[in-house]
Amino acid sequence: MTADAPLTVEWLRRSFPLVAPHAVVREAPLRAGEPVAAAVLVPIVLRASGLTILLTRRTAHLRDHAGQVSFPGGRCAAEDATPIDTALRESSEEVGIEPAQVEVLGTLPDYFTGTGFRVTPVVGLVAPPLNLRLDDFEVAEVFEAPLAFLLDAANYRRESIELAGQMRTYWAVPWQEYFIWGATAGMLVSLRESLPSQT
Repeated sequence: MTADAPLTVEWLRRSFPLVAPHAVVREAPLRAGEPVAAAVLVPIVLRASGLTILLTRRTAHLRDHAGQVSFPGGRCAAEDATPIDTALRESSEEVGIEPAQVEVLGTLPDYFTGTGFRVTPVVGLVAPPLNLRLDDFEVAEVFEAPLAFLLDAANYRRESIELAGQMRTYWAVPWQEYFIWGATAGMLVSLRESLPSQT
């Protein structure tokens, strides 16, 4: 897929039933124990100027992934029947995207983070106006990046960091003043690799 190919809502709607199942994505674990079930919404916003993906920057005091760019989402709760329910509930609580605004297209392969989470990415189309309400305990800010940019493999790079005595490699994709990396960038790579070529 190339960044200059037209990305349309119709193409996305046609594509998701064709998403081929593939293996889950696993980072090398930093913590022992059973992974914690979680889900995130990958919100594709239907802007007149072009499709975008909404992302959040987490607040600096959080225990997990503080200050990082992420999708809205969180741990699965007992009242959530499915990961889709989790993603929609958490997105409403964190940024104010209401479930009625989201047309769920499907899910991507589960992403096992090194910090001990099994994350199900739920891809959905979101219709403006968004009328966002941020949970200021968890979310420092939100921003949108063009979907075409985030689906272009040329914008990604592999980087390395030492954590807990281990060298770890991860995907990274800078966008303006933001640095999208780790699990979030990995899920965007999964999105790109899951979608069929445009025809």
